[in-house]
Amino acid sequence: MKNKSLLVKEAAKQWLQDPDIAKAYDDLAEEFALAAALIDARSNADMTQEEVAKAMGTTQAVIARLESGRTMPSTRTLQRFAEATGSKLRISFERA
Repeated sequence: MKNKSLLVKEAAKQWLQDPDIAKAYDDLAEEFALAAALIDARSNADMTQEEVAKAMGTTQAVIARLESGRTMPSTRTLQRFAEATGSKLRISFERA
């Protein structure tokens, strides 16, 4: 049998057809969005995780955890991250 490799987007498209997987993905949408926003802010500042950590007075491992989406940071931590990356923190509410 010949192995076929799938592109990540193609695999995700197939996986998301499963209602259980789609629900789990949707349930994590906010965490994914926050992680992406943190990574974007750091990238736009042209900084490494180590540089952001130093500016925040913490460790690179903490920044990696924040960017992984596995933790939900406090607004104070988000503000410190914004200041370290020369960004402005904005929080908004949207109707569900």
